[in-house]
Amino acid sequence: MVLAVLPTSTDPSVRSAVLRLSQEFPELGHSVAVVVRTCREELRGSPDGALPELVERLARQRLRVSLG
Repeated sequence: MVLAVLPTSTDPSVRSAVLRLSQEFPELGHSVAVVVRTCREELRGSPDGALPELVERLARQRLRVSLG
């Protein structure tokens, strides 16, 4: 998995996922935001309406794997 540090986004799918996943994975700290932004960038061609769920699901899966 390649992580990219992307500029701070005002994308609501990123903000909400970072908030929820930071609470779910507090031990990962700043890494949560990096993973969420990377997932958002990878999903950029997806329909806008599906992005919040897709971003959060993909990021959650990657965060779980990183803890395993």
